[in-house]
Amino acid sequence: MVVSADFTEAQIWAWLEEVPDPEIPVISVVDLGVIRDVAVDQNGVTVTITPTYSGCPAMAVIALDIKTVLAMHGIKQMTVKTQIAPPWTTDWLSKKGRARLEDYGIAPPQAAGGPVRCPHCKSTQVEKVSQFGSTPCKAQWRCTTCLEPFDYFKCI
Repeated sequence: MVVSADFTEAQIWAWLEEVPDPEIPVISVVDLGVIRDVAVDQNGVTVTITPTYSGCPAMAVIALDIKTVLAMHGIKQMTVKTQIAPPWTTDWLSKKGRARLEDYGIAPPQAAGGPVRCPHCKSTQVEKVSQFGSTPCKAQWRCTTCLEPFDYFKCI
């Protein structure tokens, strides 16, 4: 079977938009920047992923979800490959992904020195409560304006 004649890279990327991050289901693994590459050739489809941090427990679920979505679209020959270098960075989050994080109540990462903004009331009057949040990639913060706690997606 010649896979490249049946599916395009653009179609694969669009289908991967359907794969939610298991820890933050409002953002796709594409918008999270975990999908590094998609290759389509006569041997099948290869999707390259990079964990958000070393030892991320969600990677096995992400790989399985990728395979499930591709199989649902008729792809039978596929490989999900993990690449750890260069390491993932929050710079790889898409603009849409950052907006979805904020809408969900998680402050998206800010550029070096940029102010953290409360995802609830948009105030920059915030304080870090703990370097450790609900997952290892987030920290716990609190807004001193609306007094609501929130997760901040750490810059990496």
